[in-house]
Amino acid sequence: MSYQNGHFIGGEWIAEGTTFANHDPATGAEIGRIHEAGRETVDRAVTAARRAQPGWAALPVAERAAWLRRLADGMEARFDDLVAAEVADTGKDAVQARTLDIPRGAANFRVFADIAAQRPDNAYHLPGTLSYTIRRPLGVVAVIVPWNLPFLLTTWKTGAALVAGNTVVIKPSELTPGSAAVLADIAAQAGLPPGVLNVVNGLGAGSAGEFLAGHPGVDGVTFTGESRTGSAIMRTVAGGVKPISFELGGKNAGLIFADARLDAAVEGSVRSVFTNGGQVCLCTERLYVERPIFQEFARRLAKRAQELSREREPMPMISAGHREKVLSYYRLAASEGAEVLAGGGVPPWAEGGYHVEPTVFTGLPQGSRVNQEEIFGPVCHITPFDTEAEAVALANDSRYGLAATVWTRDLSRAHRVAAAVQAGLVWVNTWFLRDLRTPFGGLRLSGIGREGGVHSLDFYSEPSTVTVKLEDADE
Repeated sequence: MSYQNGHFIGGEWIAEGTTFANHDPATGAEIGRIHEAGRETVDRAVTAARRAQPGWAALPVAERAAWLRRLADGMEARFDDLVAAEVADTGKDAVQARTLDIPRGAANFRVFADIAAQRPDNAYHLPGTLSYTIRRPLGVVAVIVPWNLPFLLTTWKTGAALVAGNTVVIKPSELTPGSAAVLADIAAQAGLPPGVLNVVNGLGAGSAGEFLAGHPGVDGVTFTGESRTGSAIMRTVAGGVKPISFELGGKNAGLIFADARLDAAVEGSVRSVFTNGGQVCLCTERLYVERPIFQEFARRLAKRAQELSREREPMPMISAGHREKVLSYYRLAASEGAEVLAGGGVPPWAEGGYHVEPTVFTGLPQGSRVNQEEIFGPVCHITPFDTEAEAVALANDSRYGLAATVWTRDLSRAHRVAAAVQAGLVWVNTWFLRDLRTPFGGLRLSGIGREGGVHSLDFYSEPSTVTVKLEDADE
């Protein structure tokens, strides 16, 4: 699998700037070198986007929606290339890329095309007047994407921004540039007007990410990533008072009640803790289990974690640096007296890549760093609880508020707890099940704003009100 390693600007590939290495997380081997965009390169991309934006916005929404469907067709035609790029960059299993990441990318474009094409306008009547709203695109949107689900999140943001009439400059993570490059190729092959979709590569602070977010020609910024980076972007854009949409970190809680179907709760928690090596903002890192089933649940979850390690299923951490971060929390938990039920180190079979063991801890206090700080690896801590109120209080004892899971067969409790837990998304007896029309986002350090369905279109465009005084019939 090969793809361009330069920048896609105004419909053309440009190989300029110093280069940095791209590594395969599964082996640690260098798989290519990527050009880094400086200020001038970023300026060219923004200029190209600004030049293209009026013409793109002038197209009827149905025509922009048709373009999104055409690009979704292109994704399906280049399906194998997208899978190969995603697997090479992230080290994830090809099955996940083929069944989740790439199909969801095409679905994102189609869903936003359908919603935008069918969205009604609002009108309000008073005696002698008619007021109605029109929506204007922001203009040029900076799309800054993380490394954990690169194609899924690129298309999630880009599809909505484009159909709303914006042009985009995408800055993929420096660790996972491949699928964005393939997307740019797809746009070029489809004949998308030059400048509507642009891609620049580079790092964050002091590099392409900062230059893009702070560029005066950028009208809005959408970002997914860690909370600290979101804070830095907020400072960068503050002077221009630019609209921002941030989906940031999480320290997500799972509540397992004694009446839950135990097999389903264990397997659901295996998914929510260990999927993608725990490198999903929605993954569960804190599990609270009602005391009557605590020992049995912990035993089963630890057994499944050990099985995953033996089967070599967990995907690697994205980089050597991130692996060391996760391992530092493993060491911290041990030093603070945690009981290690499974894992806690590097698997014996790991050679060359960035693997860590799926890990289950217990025995630490609620206020410990392991229970309060986002680790972003295949790890969780299990704590017993005695009452529903205690479970909710433990779940809400966090600076984050992105997602939560609730496992119970009591329908009244399910609704009651879901309403009491302070999180942007709450799953009951499931995890990672998404209706793309629903709002997505978090509270507190987990983000600002909501995307998904019309909520995305609301962010990527701004309403204006037009009020008309109606003339009397005899005037």
